[in-house]
Amino acid sequence: MKKRKSSFGKKLVTIVCVFLFGYLVFNLVVCQVNIGTKRQELAAVQNSLEEQQAANEELNRELASGDKTIIERAARDELGYARPNERVFVDVSGK
Repeated sequence: MKKRKSSFGKKLVTIVCVFLFGYLVFNLVVCQVNIGTKRQELAAVQNSLEEQQAANEELNRELASGDKTIIERAARDELGYARPNERVFVDVSGK
């Protein structure tokens, strides 16, 4: 009787260990896939950041050069400003 009980216990422990090992391997694979995906996302965001920083540096150089036409164009186009006594006509036809 004792042999049968210990044999069943050993089989149960072996089965539990195999399932636990399989679960851990599966989770390891899933984590590695997630890490690879996140690394690709990080590289894309870093490239985007570098492009944006280059654009910002270019804009800062233009502003530092003191060229008032750039500032005037931005004030007119983005803020809707006009010079004193200047008439601004807006085309509402959509053409």
